[in-house]
Amino acid sequence: MLKDITIGQYVPGNSLIHRLDPRTKIVAVFLYMVALFSSGDSTGYLIVTAFTISMVFLSKVPWLMILKGIRPLWIILVLTMGLHLFLTQGDIIWQMGFVKITQQGLRQGVFMTLRLVYLVTITSLLTLTTTPIALTDGIESVLKALFVPVAHELAMMMTIALRFIPTLIEETEKIMKAQMARGADFDSGGIVSRAKSLIPLLVPLFLSSFRRADELAMAMEARCYRGGENRTRMKQLQMTGLDYMAFIIVFALLIICIIIRFWM
Repeated sequence: MLKDITIGQYVPGNSLIHRLDPRTKIVAVFLYMVALFSSGDSTGYLIVTAFTISMVFLSKVPWLMILKGIRPLWIILVLTMGLHLFLTQGDIIWQMGFVKITQQGLRQGVFMTLRLVYLVTITSLLTLTTTPIALTDGIESVLKALFVPVAHELAMMMTIALRFIPTLIEETEKIMKAQMARGADFDSGGIVSRAKSLIPLLVPLFLSSFRRADELAMAMEARCYRGGENRTRMKQLQMTGLDYMAFIIVFALLIICIIIRFWM
């Protein structure tokens, strides 16, 4: 299950999505979210679905990796679908006792489930197609454009957090295998028993995380890291015609979704 988490991982490639400026991808993800939440009917969701599938194809990221990133959310997806399916009032299409399914509940359940899947898919593409350094530079540039005073520090913290997610997942798996070899059982028993069985896992994981954080701080201090002031970059961010075309496409998606939602 832990191996299915794709947040923070990067897949090397030379696709159209890989070649986009990180600032373009960050802003495009935000505009995509607005378009997704603006979609309220089947027509809007069909357009968003076609756009999402097209982005995955253009990124050339394996579909298996995209599906692995969605798999850990199956409980949330089932819960979201169930709550809308059985608790939304409306025209009844099936009923057994006090349990009933309405047409409106089915519609809202499908739409909300798709919304979560698409959000995870597009945000995963951002990290899967952008190197951590480029992502840091892009976040810093966007925050500076918004006049955030500590843009570099915030961008550095967010990127380090994303970068260490795969590392901590790998560390967790190693600790779990070591504890299972010593007789630890993480699967049997009730909720209380499972919670207690996690203590031998969480304690060494926290100690390892603090040790890595201390080593990273010492390494940055040894290299005279002093924040973003007067820092230079090996690769300067530069917008190209591909980025402007991407902006036009995403803006068109946003405008179409808004028109369909409020004027059609």
